[in-house]
Amino acid sequence: MKRHSTSTASWPASDSAAHRRLTGRDRTYWASRLFSLRAALSGAAHTLRTQPNARIEVVATLFVCLAGWWFGISPVEWAVLALTFFLVLALEAVNTAIETVVDLVSPQYHPLAKRAKDAAAGAMIFVVLGSICVALAIFGPRLWALF
Repeated sequence: MKRHSTSTASWPASDSAAHRRLTGRDRTYWASRLFSLRAALSGAAHTLRTQPNARIEVVATLFVCLAGWWFGISPVEWAVLALTFFLVLALEAVNTAIETVVDLVSPQYHPLAKRAKDAAAGAMIFVVLGSICVALAIFGPRLWALF
């Protein structure tokens, strides 16, 4: 069985000045925090820009927010929905990161690469099903009362 090699030729050693510059570790405390924030925003934007499911999740979030406004849900229900929305989007970003790393280390098809990608996608299914349960718990009784 052939092992995949991960070449570090294009990435500087972790104790080098170039590595500290790439990772923001050569900056002052606040400049480093700003560097981290920019990197995080770049990752979030990349996920929203490149992942169709992330865009679908944002649209679904907008519809749920409209329903929350329409039904006048409580502040606690808003908090639960907000936590659920951001959990779904955060896991979508993690799923994207896993898929990207798997593609990097295994550009050719490999059963273990498939297993890693499928597991990450499976985690998304779990969190989406959980978010549907949260929505049903909050909106179900209100919808039931309409009929």
